[in-house]
Amino acid sequence: MANKPAELFRRRRQRVRFKLKHAGKLRPRLSVFRSSRHIYAQIIDDAAGRTLAAASTLDEAVKKALKTGADSDAAKAVGKAIAERAKQAGIAQVVFDRGAYMFHGRVKALADAAREGGLEF
Repeated sequence: MANKPAELFRRRRQRVRFKLKHAGKLRPRLSVFRSSRHIYAQIIDDAAGRTLAAASTLDEAVKKALKTGADSDAAKAVGKAIAERAKQAGIAQVVFDRGAYMFHGRVKALADAAREGGLEF
């Protein structure tokens, strides 16, 4: 097989990010990484190459209230935490980068909680 699953995943992620960079000019990017045990979110300023805010299920404040880091409740907690930290950093509008993941399940739960927390995308 010429196209291995990891290669297809990488190409899909690059395709999504390319479209985001052209659509969301000068807005920071809310990037999501999902593993089998945890979920992570970062707000990244691509122009400066810096992470402006971050949250994950490994953060002590988030981790205490969770049974596991790999369910929708954990994703909602991370979404609320990233929205709160974005407000502290003075960020109101972002572009949502789902990476190569489909927009459902944990990724959707994180996005919805971030919207409820005050982020616009």
